[in-house]
Amino acid sequence: MDGHPIENLLKSTMENLKEMIDVNTIVGDAVESKDGSLVIPISKVSFGFASGGSEFNLQHEDMSKPEYPFGGGSGAGVTVKPVAFLVTKGESIRLMSLDQNNACEKVIDSIPQIMDLLRGMICSKNKKDKTSSHHKSADEREKDHSEDSPSYDS
Repeated sequence: MDGHPIENLLKSTMENLKEMIDVNTIVGDAVESKDGSLVIPISKVSFGFASGGSEFNLQHEDMSKPEYPFGGGSGAGVTVKPVAFLVTKGESIRLMSLDQNNACEKVIDSIPQIMDLLRGMICSKNKKDKTSSHHKSADEREKDHSEDSPSYDS
């Protein structure tokens, strides 16, 4: 036997992970669009694995085999998350990030603050109009009142 069974288990797991994850998983294949630009996806790859094993003592000790029976298992998980696109067109190269800080998401996230700001501006304008009408002279208030009132002259 090459080594301890747990070594073989780990080696097998690592070889299979290498097959699943290569450079094309992180930097994807280029895709050409109709306008001639190339789009290359960039991804974040996370993976983890666990393995374990145990040797068991038999109820009846068979001395013909000096090793105890071995039981083991392993598992792995892989996550591939797109994080950006590299876009090339002619002499131009742009990196379009997909993270939380891109411009469209910033605008959408700031809509509630913009609405509050506009509401505050409208309320302050209304208050200003009300206070300015209190500071008018009696003649100006009479004139404003007469313009708003219907005329009954024949």
